[in-house]
Amino acid sequence: LETHIKDHNLNYLMNKVCRGWNFASNHLSDEDGRIVMIWKDSVSVKLLSQSRQTLTCEIKLPGSSLFVYTAIYASNESVERTDLWIELLNLCQSYALSTVPWMIGGDLNQITHYDEHSLASVDSFSSRMIELKDCLLQMGLFDMRFQGPLFTWTNRQPDDPIAKKLDRLLINNPVLNLFPNCTSFFLPALFSDHSPCLTDLSY
Repeated sequence: LETHIKDHNLNYLMNKVCRGWNFASNHLSDEDGRIVMIWKDSVSVKLLSQSRQTLTCEIKLPGSSLFVYTAIYASNESVERTDLWIELLNLCQSYALSTVPWMIGGDLNQITHYDEHSLASVDSFSSRMIELKDCLLQMGLFDMRFQGPLFTWTNRQPDDPIAKKLDRLLINNPVLNLFPNCTSFFLPALFSDHSPCLTDLSY
């Protein structure tokens, strides 16, 4: 979610909405706390790193091997997104994430193919698309099998509608070894202009 919750309000809000749950945010990297992660006591979560656009942690579910999850809230600015792709490549190398189950989920704010744009006039690859595709290829990441709409964002302008696939749930091959039946579901957008994603690990 695009939280924009100030750090001094976070404890109060979590106590009201998610009493008894654990949580972490990237407030140390962004005053608006663009990313908040929430989990129950049965799940073990160890924070590995954070930045203005990411929050990366090691997750251990009961009866399962651990995996790494990176939550993404990419910038609207293409230059900052380029910094994000570099950051992800560095994360991959620093933690040897190509050898462990690694998931990335969230708003990447960038499509990878012109078919992921609703306008027929967008009919060729741009340098930004190629940049992201190349980054994902280097990290060995690809979309988890998903159901629901292709387009996960809309400008909500009936007179000039535009829709794109900006939100993804990405995985590497070790995730399929750990959770071979995993599936993600993109649900109808409610109060946001983005579709929420529900992931079923089916383990």
